[in-house]
Amino acid sequence: MRKMLFLFFILSLFWEVLAGELEYYKLYTPQEGMSAEEIMQIKYHNKYSLFAKDYYLPYCEVYYVDASGFTRKKIAKRFRIVKGGEDGISYKDLVVITYPTEIKGLAILTWTYTDPNKSQDVWLWVPSLKKVRKISASEDEDAFMGSDLTVEEVSTRKFEDESYRLIGEENFKGYKFEHSGEMKFEGKPCFVIECVPKQPHWYYAKRIIWVTKDTGGNIFEEYYDKNGKLFKTIFRDWAIYEPGTKNYPTQHAVECKDLRTGHRTTVLNLNQEYDKGISEQEFTVKALMRSKW
Repeated sequence: MRKMLFLFFILSLFWEVLAGELEYYKLYTPQEGMSAEEIMQIKYHNKYSLFAKDYYLPYCEVYYVDASGFTRKKIAKRFRIVKGGEDGISYKDLVVITYPTEIKGLAILTWTYTDPNKSQDVWLWVPSLKKVRKISASEDEDAFMGSDLTVEEVSTRKFEDESYRLIGEENFKGYKFEHSGEMKFEGKPCFVIECVPKQPHWYYAKRIIWVTKDTGGNIFEEYYDKNGKLFKTIFRDWAIYEPGTKNYPTQHAVECKDLRTGHRTTVLNLNQEYDKGISEQEFTVKALMRSKW
C-alpha cells in the first residue's frame, strides 16, 4: 500500500512538472492521471498552436443565423506567429475581415505575453474611420465582430483566467452540427472539466467543457449563468492536421448557439497551414494602418 501511495505521489509530481514546463514548438496530448489544470494547459497550448512556428488561415467563412433562419455571411483570414518567449511575448495574433466590402479590413491584433500577470495588448483597426482603438480587458465579454462569440472566447482568454475541476471522463454524446446536419464526435472519449472564471461578476458563472483525449481540443462547452441556467453552447470541430509527420491538432469549425435569442454563429476554417515563415512585420499597428486587405 505504501509503495502504491509513493508511486502515485511521484506520478503526481511528474505531471506537475510537465504542466509547468510545456515547451513551445512541441506537441502534447492529455494523459490518464493528469489533473484538470494539466489538461487545460495542454488545451490552451493547442488552441493557440504553440506547437508550431506560425499559423495561417487564408479563408474563414462566418455565418450569422438569427432565430428565423435569416443568414448573413462574412469572410475573414487569420495569422499567428509564435514568439516562444522572445522579448517576453508568447504569440501575436491577427484576425482580418475581408468581406463584405463595407467592413473590409476591419481587424483585431493581439499580443499575448509569457508573464501571466501582464495583460494582453489588443488593438482594433477600423479602416472606414482610419482609426486604431486599444481594447481594454473590460471589453473581453463584448461580441466578437458582431457574432455570438465574445472577444475572450475567440482570442483573449488565457489559462490563468479560470480555476478548474476535473468532473470525470466519459464518451461524448455527440453534437448535431447545424450548418451541415452531421452528427459529430458521438462516442468520442473525453475529459469533462468545470471552469470557473476568476474575475468576479463575469458574463458566465461557470462552463463545462469536453476535451478529447486524442487531440487535446475542447470539442464542446456549456455556459451557465449565476442562477445555474444554461444559456450558451459552443461546439468546436477538432481533428489532426497532417503536414508530413507533424500531426498538429487543428480546429476546423466552430458553432456557437445563444439559447436565449436563438441566434447561431458558425465558423468554417478552410485551408489552414502551419510553419509558413510568416513575417513578424505583419503584427504591428503600423502594418494594420497601411494594409490593403
